[in-house]
Amino acid sequence: MLKIVGISFFLGLMYLLFVFNREDNEREYSLQLEHEQLVVCYESNTDQRRPLYATGTLSETTTDESSTTQRNHQQQRQHVQQQQLLFEGTEPMIYFVTPTYPRREQIAEITRLGQTLMHVPRLHWIVADDTSSCSATLNSHIRKFGIPYTQLASPMPEMYRGRKNAPRGVANRRAALHWIRQNGIKTGVLYFGDDDNTFDLKLFSEIRYTKKVSMFPVGLIGEYGISSPIVLNGRVEGFFDSWPAKRKWPVDMAGFAVSLEYMALSPNATMPFKAGYEEDEFLKSIGLKLEDIEPKARNCTEILVWHTQTKGSKSPTVRISIDREKLNKLNLGALFSRLESMGVNHISESEGTTAQAIVNGSVKPLTFWFS
Repeated sequence: MLKIVGISFFLGLMYLLFVFNREDNEREYSLQLEHEQLVVCYESNTDQRRPLYATGTLSETTTDESSTTQRNHQQQRQHVQQQQLLFEGTEPMIYFVTPTYPRREQIAEITRLGQTLMHVPRLHWIVADDTSSCSATLNSHIRKFGIPYTQLASPMPEMYRGRKNAPRGVANRRAALHWIRQNGIKTGVLYFGDDDNTFDLKLFSEIRYTKKVSMFPVGLIGEYGISSPIVLNGRVEGFFDSWPAKRKWPVDMAGFAVSLEYMALSPNATMPFKAGYEEDEFLKSIGLKLEDIEPKARNCTEILVWHTQTKGSKSPTVRISIDREKLNKLNLGALFSRLESMGVNHISESEGTTAQAIVNGSVKPLTFWFS
């Protein structure tokens, strides 16, 4: 009798734990902005950018100017007209989402990023600030670039702030996803770009025509100094990341772009308040399959985005014992050659962190494709 009671108590306890965990997961993974704030602070859909270094009004030419000066003005006028056509074109729009938060470096990093985005046509900048009030100071610095933008106030819910490993940037990105849905935007490309990252302008032309999900390497990540898809014969076959953590999609937030048409097929797509698993769970929520991934950056042999931070880090040593000829059959051969020449990391056959691949959430040796 006591044995039956004990079993019943145990089963009842397990049921309660299951219900509690399910409710907790539903609360954390909810699509709706429960316990979250979203305020649209400022918006501008007008592209007011001008070519850099353009001075004066181009029509202010006088008849006594030399032919050389007149020719220079004419060339400058033609350049402006070409730029206007480019920025007012019909190419797919890139929705560039930047989570930020008030700190000493905030304006400096927004300035650096804004000056990069000034060069990118057909881009709408969504800046989501981790604060409950709208920052006029932040807005004044965003507005001066002339980029079409939306500034959101989207603070992290207090229930998560007390955690040892708080999920930073999640409320910001969720707010941006909500804003996109709220405005019925189903065309274009979504990209998450942090304010402390560094972007090669080539990245934007590469991701603009993403059909489903495009992926590419991110430099200065983790113990390997790089996070990248592993590409064989033009297809993504796995992932190279120093923190597997049983993630199916072990990629950095800056390492992928998503077609909004593709994302619209998953109306419940969201990002959890789960530090370290934001990318993985978001990509799961849109139903991503390995064959859907489009490798960019020359089959993931180039670094077009860097996870730069306002602090210095020592270049890591990565232990790779695989035969170099075999390594060169993967994109990692060319990729590591570039990284070593830049001093980003060092490759050794006997020292450092042992390099591994992740395939469908499982850790594999780099010899996996050649055994």
